Amino acid sequence: MPKMKRHAGAKKRFSVTGKGKVRRLKAYKSHILTKKTAKRKRNLRRAAIVATNGEAKNLKRLLSA
Repeated sequence: MPKMKRHAGAKKRFSVTGKGKVRRLKAYKSHILTKKTAKRKRNLRRAAIVATNGEAKNLKRLLSA
């Protein structure tokens, strides 16, 4: 039986912090940026924590190999 691989899509999009929370990047930062205010774009740069415990649990399962 070969080794299990972690989920490649989740690996590119999420990371686990030192305390075990799941960090994600925010959406709406890729294109059509001219009509968005500088404050909005600046806030979109920051990473966010995955809100619900259920989703975080599923993502941790995808990220652990």
